[in-house]
Amino acid sequence: MLEITQLIRKRVSCRTYADKPVEEKVLQEFTRLVADEHTGPFGNKPKFQLINIDMSSPEEWKKLGTYGVIKNARLFLVGSIKKGDKAIEDYGYCMEVLILQATALGLGTCWLAGTFNAAGFAKAINLQENELLPTISPVGYPADRKSFTEKIFRGFAGSNYRKPWTDIFFEGNFATPLTQAQAGKYSDILENVRLAPSASNKQPWRILHNKNDSTFHFYLERAFGYKLREIPIQDIDMGIAMSHFELTAREVGIAGKWRINGKAPPVSSLDYVVSWEESD
Repeated sequence: MLEITQLIRKRVSCRTYADKPVEEKVLQEFTRLVADEHTGPFGNKPKFQLINIDMSSPEEWKKLGTYGVIKNARLFLVGSIKKGDKAIEDYGYCMEVLILQATALGLGTCWLAGTFNAAGFAKAINLQENELLPTISPVGYPADRKSFTEKIFRGFAGSNYRKPWTDIFFEGNFATPLTQAQAGKYSDILENVRLAPSASNKQPWRILHNKNDSTFHFYLERAFGYKLREIPIQDIDMGIAMSHFELTAREVGIAGKWRINGKAPPVSSLDYVVSWEESD
């Protein structure tokens, strides 16, 4: 199996799928992973299901459609979570783990928050009144060639662009960028955060390193209009960034824990979310 860093750098959003089903052995393994219990860093427990769409039934496709942005997908990963504090961050964290596990199995995926029939998928998973359905993802083998629609979406979202380190990582205060050299053993960890997917590729996370110890404070720079169906979409992005940080830290042998640190410096333009502290 590929290492986390390899999976993060291999995985890209896929909107065009090969017109063939997932091999039975691969499907069974991914189904097992999806059915496992999932718990995020803040203790919320999202649930996930795999939904098969009958490609021969236009009526079913209409009920569980993706508004033309996804081609040939017949299998979808659908998640739900009970409403609660930091629930959406936990959802993003746990779903990204599954996304990377799908990548390890040779499967393509694509985070979808708005371009799908939310009511149809909610009915398919029997969504409860106290639950939210933040996102879905098609799952399948990537096609050899991208569709014209996919090329348009990737260009519109700026999928191939990532902000430089100087825009998102800081040392001591938000006027001092953190360089890769200064990051030292955290360089690969932060680079994998930089490569994390986000809505419209906004990369809204801002990470402040406390130069006096190995503590990293995570902030969110919110953009207007990123809320759908009660769901603050950029909180999902933060969960994804947190997963990349923690999974890579484990891979390189650095232990740590998440905690809400009231001492994090207040910054009016940013929302403080959480801190990660290295453990002995």
